[in-house]
Amino acid sequence: TPSIDGEWYYYRRTFEGRSYPVHVRAPVAVGAETDAPTKKGRYPHPTTAAWDATADDAAKTPVLPGEQVYLDENVLAEGRDYCATGSVTESPSHGLVAYAVDFSGDETYELWVKDVASGDVVHHPEGLEIDSTVRWGADDSELFYLKMDDQHRPYQVYRRTLSVGSGGSSSSSTGEDELLFEEPDDLFWVGISKSADKKYLFIETSSSETSEVHYLDMTRGREAGLECVAKRRKKVLYDVEHRDGEWLITTNWSGELVQEEESDDEDEEGDEGTTSTSKVNKPSSNMRLMRCRAIPNSEEHWQDMRDGLYQVMFDGGEDRALDHVTPFWRHAVAIGREGGIPRVWIIRFGEEECNLDVIDFTRLEFPESSYDVGIGPNYQYHATELVLSYDSLVTPLESILVDMDEPDDLEGRVVLKKKNVPGYDRDQYGCDRTTVLSRDGKTEIPVSLVYRKDVMEEHATNGKTLPTHLYGYGSYSSSIEDDFDGTRLPLLDRGMVYVIAHVRGGGEMGRQWYEEPNGAKYNCKKNSFHDFIDVGRWLVDDKKLTTPAQLSCEGRSAGGLLIGASLNEDPELFGVAILGVPFVDVVPTMIDASIPLTAGEWEEWGCPNEEKFFDYMMSYCPMHNVQKGAKYPNMLLTAGLHDPRVQYWEPTKFAATIRHTASDDTVVALKVDMVAGHFSASDRYKYLKELAFDYAFLLSQLGIVEGTD
Repeated sequence: TPSIDGEWYYYRRTFEGRSYPVHVRAPVAVGAETDAPTKKGRYPHPTTAAWDATADDAAKTPVLPGEQVYLDENVLAEGRDYCATGSVTESPSHGLVAYAVDFSGDETYELWVKDVASGDVVHHPEGLEIDSTVRWGADDSELFYLKMDDQHRPYQVYRRTLSVGSGGSSSSSTGEDELLFEEPDDLFWVGISKSADKKYLFIETSSSETSEVHYLDMTRGREAGLECVAKRRKKVLYDVEHRDGEWLITTNWSGELVQEEESDDEDEEGDEGTTSTSKVNKPSSNMRLMRCRAIPNSEEHWQDMRDGLYQVMFDGGEDRALDHVTPFWRHAVAIGREGGIPRVWIIRFGEEECNLDVIDFTRLEFPESSYDVGIGPNYQYHATELVLSYDSLVTPLESILVDMDEPDDLEGRVVLKKKNVPGYDRDQYGCDRTTVLSRDGKTEIPVSLVYRKDVMEEHATNGKTLPTHLYGYGSYSSSIEDDFDGTRLPLLDRGMVYVIAHVRGGGEMGRQWYEEPNGAKYNCKKNSFHDFIDVGRWLVDDKKLTTPAQLSCEGRSAGGLLIGASLNEDPELFGVAILGVPFVDVVPTMIDASIPLTAGEWEEWGCPNEEKFFDYMMSYCPMHNVQKGAKYPNMLLTAGLHDPRVQYWEPTKFAATIRHTASDDTVVALKVDMVAGHFSASDRYKYLKELAFDYAFLLSQLGIVEGTD
């Protein structure tokens, strides 16, 4: 969807036959207000309804008048097996574009700067390896980037000063890059971002349980130094945004301190270490929304944000979860969850300049009961209209414009763009959202189903069981949303039902769905596997929708751990399994801190160098719990040779273990992509071919073929 930034609309296009997207821009209509809003605070947002994507000459027709290509990823990818961009960001003057590119799949990036008008690459430091994130400073003369250590952990923030030649024909660094920040603790990752009003550069260093944010005031020029929003406190997570001289803080700080034991390592003589206690934050169940003046070391000044009735908006309780906040001139937009569904709240402040009083707090409503919604690209800080991305299991992606002054006006919302899905007829498909009672007798597991209506009607009429595909993830508090995915249609159109088990370990029901003691982190990780199996058993035994022979399952990365552990516990529940880049060699990987990304994972799974974690992790590690002689489902395991997240040897070892331990009639197929990493092919056509391979294996093993007369 075209989004305004300065005097330009920015958007991306894809073309038939081209493997990668093209980044384009078009000038905002002459006379349109861009630097300041109209008196209603509105900007011209174009719809693309008049442009026909199916026309024969669509590739030659601009979506908007004056369209310019400023980065063609197909050109970057010429002669390469892999090409993935990280940040693609235009400079403050809009004359340059900086971008990071990974040419191997190992998530190591190169820095490039291009002059938009001439199309020339004006800066490309040879040999510089960076993380995927690049941010401009206050003007075109400075860029900020991240370097990684040997374990692939972003840990250093650098400022590079550029000198752009006349007409943008050349660009060079004016000296040695300045190291602004370095994080020595292996548990912490570093990231950079800019505030919505573009006044501050934020440097966040965070582990899974503790964070700290530093900031650079870009309005003060080069004389400004780094300052800290709030010093790190153990088990305190927080994010920061800025609006009208205030920090808006998303945090799990509860104000309650509890005793925690800490064990020291054994000494050089081999004697056992000592155990000490310290007071740490008892995290709130979910994130709170707090505020204070934009000052350094502000932790003692944080206060809950309250609405016009002086009610706390996000108190950290279990009913309402907060993920992040995006501020605007007279509004702020909160993204979170309620009732297991993504939610958007509009916070409206007073109209007077620098008015900090909240006068309205409204949750946006949508016609479907289950959906996915999130904030789209909104670059204009002074806007009073918000672009949202919305879809559901049966509704393709839409970009919707919402008036933040009238958030309840459903009829006033404008659909700026709808994703075109050739041949798709929404009326032929249905979806449901329900819950399944876990084996603990108290936890309700959300479950989503999508299907063809005629297929489900046949099941309802005569009880015919249906081939069913069960998908899950359940880690890192990451939610699997009820979104639209056109690649599911080949399964649905062949009579399959697609089911998502929103198991514990994800964030669907808030952070308590993830954290101890009732989530699926550390030594309650087995809740993820139990939930997944319980949903599978419900589909077979209670709903009688399918049979074990017709039931398949799938998970990727940490979702591959979910599948591997579930198969070991109940190998005869499924007929087919797909494990994509699966994390299945848990204990050996977590012991070896030299493996990329390992140390930071100790606050997710536990460190197996500690006995209490080692014993528990060994009890579910897929590699060490394969049942001898058991009939496992036929399975496909995939890997990427350059994957820095799950090394290729994990699925390779697991495939060999299954082959040598399970029954001889278990089919185990292993496929290693020799030019890709964790996220499969970067070429969209190759990606679809890889997915088609997965589906071909699935359909062939289930015995599903297209019907013939």
